[in-house]
Amino acid sequence: MKKSVFNLFFVFILFTTNPWEKALAQDPKYPSEITVSKDGSAHYKTIQEAVNAVRDLGEKEVKIYIKNGVYHEKVIIPSWKTKITLIGESRENTIINFNDYSGKIIPAGKDEFGKDKFTTYNSYTVLVQANDIKLMNLTIVNASGRVGQAVALHIEGDRFISVNCSLRGNQDTLYAATENSRQFYKNCFIEGTTDFIFGTATVVFQDCTIKSLSDSYVTAASTSKNQPFGFVFLNCKLIADSLVTKVYLGRPWRPYAKTVFLRCDLGKHIVPAGWNPWKGDLMFPEKEKTTFYAEYYNTGAGASTQSRVPWARQLSEKENKKYTIKNILSGTDSWNPLISE
Repeated sequence: MKKSVFNLFFVFILFTTNPWEKALAQDPKYPSEITVSKDGSAHYKTIQEAVNAVRDLGEKEVKIYIKNGVYHEKVIIPSWKTKITLIGESRENTIINFNDYSGKIIPAGKDEFGKDKFTTYNSYTVLVQANDIKLMNLTIVNASGRVGQAVALHIEGDRFISVNCSLRGNQDTLYAATENSRQFYKNCFIEGTTDFIFGTATVVFQDCTIKSLSDSYVTAASTSKNQPFGFVFLNCKLIADSLVTKVYLGRPWRPYAKTVFLRCDLGKHIVPAGWNPWKGDLMFPEKEKTTFYAEYYNTGAGASTQSRVPWARQLSEKENKKYTIKNILSGTDSWNPLISE
């Protein structure tokens, strides 16, 4: 009887303990939970300090709890800091903010490649190079304004998950990089102007809101010839600022770009043609001949397919069945991001 009562008491304590108190009580050398707060009441004041404290190539997940605040820092999660989850106190008030952009002078001089100015690829606010990274309840901002390419979130690692996050910027907000990267975004808000979702990765966006801030293009995929899938939008909602009236679903950054919208709500800002071939690219002049741009059962004022470009496709019922999260992202290791959330 006493043992049973003790077990019930232990379960109660385990599930009612404040995660902040639990984290602060751990061995500080290699804790499984770390806290961040700007006011000094947590383990660290900056997110980068917390990431640096995680054991290199650790075998267990480390959760970093971030209290509300605006963290003006350029965060890098390098390839050896795997299995980290960043958890904000609230999506609206836990904000990572920086303002680098392509063409901006590098304050410290030249970078590792001898460049004295930022490019698209190092303009990020947050860079994720490690595998098995999750972001939850955060806002990531590139606050440089409309000055050209300026990335908010740059992802290179595999098995990346973002849940209930906001990504805010203008041109090139989200860089879903590298051919071997699989990424999953659920219930996220992503806004920008031109090509604000771009890159080579295999990515699923589920139940996300995608907001266009100017007349331009939503996606610019650069999928490789060998990838069966590129960018896949499932049950997403495409909206725009009130003055925006002419937006394309995508244009191909590279010849084999793949982008598909399934059961999405497309606002009236989406042009009847739907897609753009990106003419004028001297290196790849006829990309529309090899791209795979398709739609399936979309709704909304911008969903009519009557005037779509002739090289875009409407998926058949048989083709639609291939577009499951499991089939798109499982790879050779049977990864299922829905289990990992």
